[in-house]
Amino acid sequence: MAAGKSIRKHRLATVAAWAVAASVVLGTAVAGGTASASASAAGGAKPTIVLEHGAFADASSWAGVIKRLQAKGYPVVAPADPLRGPAADAAVLSSVIKHIPGPKILVGHSYGGSVISAAGANDPQVKALVYVAAFLPAPGETALELTGKFPGSTLGAALDPVTYALPGGAATTDLYIRADAFAHQFAADVPAGQAALMAATQRPITQSALQEPATVAAWQTTPSWDVVTTQDLNIPEAAQLFMARRAHAHVTEVAASHSVAVSRPGIVAQVIEEAARATR
Repeated sequence: MAAGKSIRKHRLATVAAWAVAASVVLGTAVAGGTASASASAAGGAKPTIVLEHGAFADASSWAGVIKRLQAKGYPVVAPADPLRGPAADAAVLSSVIKHIPGPKILVGHSYGGSVISAAGANDPQVKALVYVAAFLPAPGETALELTGKFPGSTLGAALDPVTYALPGGAATTDLYIRADAFAHQFAADVPAGQAALMAATQRPITQSALQEPATVAAWQTTPSWDVVTTQDLNIPEAAQLFMARRAHAHVTEVAASHSVAVSRPGIVAQVIEEAARATR
């Protein structure tokens, strides 16, 4: 594996129409992107790779990974994650998945791992799951609980909460990472200029999403791969390894920040390819 000395390899709803309109493959709507993806998948070539971003990011965080996968002939779809809660977000992702015929590989970064764990459950066309610095919750667990299960996360002190009223008088709180803390907290190994752009374009996650328990776990029945980031300040390495080993995932450890898909897209793409080849 071309990962250098830093890698050690082990075994280890919102409305569906909104999802179609909002989903992007590097600027291409899912309605258009899945048409070519579907043709490839239906033709028996390669599975469609579905990339789900997490909190404080957007679909562009997969740009380097998408470029490499497309160069290898994989159809790719990177939908927008609403970041409103695992169940609601999984319903949106499921609508995208069902729109694509043929086999799929689901890939989730960070909170996106919770979403693919729900959306991929009981779907025979989902052939593998790839977690990238991600949550693999068991039923009843929350992202917040798993983050605090082991020491090492400094995310709480870096957050900038924004509370606003909802129709009917209720209120909700969106969480951002402070601009002055973003690079260190989220993207320490990303060039400073790029990290500044990521901070400016980050998408918030609702606080309640991190406190919502999982109800299903696709990794209990579907083969999984996991990119574990050893310099992660959001989800501690120990927490990632705990979840990966529990899932009997094929693990690749990388000396990288939480933004490994941005800083090390070649490694992430390689692990996704391994999952795709193993399940064909």
